[in-house]
Amino acid sequence: MTVLSAEIAFSPTRVGALVMRYLYLMRSSWPRLAELVYWPAVQMLTWGFLQTYIRAQAGASGVGGAMAVAGGTLIGSLLLWDTLFRCQLGFSVSFMEEMWSRNIANLLISPLRPIEFVAALMAMSLIRVAIGLVPVTLLAFWFFGFNLWALGLALVGFFLNLVLTSWAIGLGVSGLVLRNGLGAEGLVWSVLFFVMPFACVYYPVAALPPWLQTIAWCLPPTYVFEGLRAAVVGHQLRADLMLEALAINAGLIALGGAAFLGLVDSARKAGALLAMGE
Repeated sequence: MTVLSAEIAFSPTRVGALVMRYLYLMRSSWPRLAELVYWPAVQMLTWGFLQTYIRAQAGASGVGGAMAVAGGTLIGSLLLWDTLFRCQLGFSVSFMEEMWSRNIANLLISPLRPIEFVAALMAMSLIRVAIGLVPVTLLAFWFFGFNLWALGLALVGFFLNLVLTSWAIGLGVSGLVLRNGLGAEGLVWSVLFFVMPFACVYYPVAALPPWLQTIAWCLPPTYVFEGLRAAVVGHQLRADLMLEALAINAGLIALGGAAFLGLVDSARKAGALLAMGE
């Protein structure tokens, strides 16, 4: 292998080493692990008991049909929203571990390539979301009889699109934090909540004003949550929605990757890698 090919070769070994670093961090701190399950579980129980109350009230007032069906999508919407949110956090928090420890400069002057760094962050986002949400889906079935896994093939489309969206957002946010320092850290926790009202998590796109519907249909999560309602309420697999979301996600991933690489290069030129304060 020539020196040039060695420089441009993607190394799974380096990716695996970085993933192991993050796993060791998690294993050494039980609060880190507990937090992964705690917040999804609290939200699921809160919304689940609210759904139970809505169904009981709807049945008592004689309008149980539509109200109960609408309430039945709450837990599914919550679990999928948490998938998106926790996957983005899994990506961004692993990146923030390097910022908080002032280790980012060491990584980026090592043989580790930015694409390998991104691959390790993506792997950790999947690991963290699995640790956090798999137990919560079992709790949802135990407490409320909602089986997310029964969605089958539809769930694969939902999960794939939400993960891709979370990675695209994580790439952009991580690049901004790298370029602007820890003063931009708040974006890690807040950016998805700006998207939430337009992604139609708990209500259909038709509930929005017409001009906002155009914005909503530009966001991949909108297609996922519309697909969820079609699956739960109408028992339909909307493959068309999943393919449209996948096409938008492809563009977002390309844009996020280009933004991250551009911001890394900008941070290097500005000397921001050695000044990681507020």
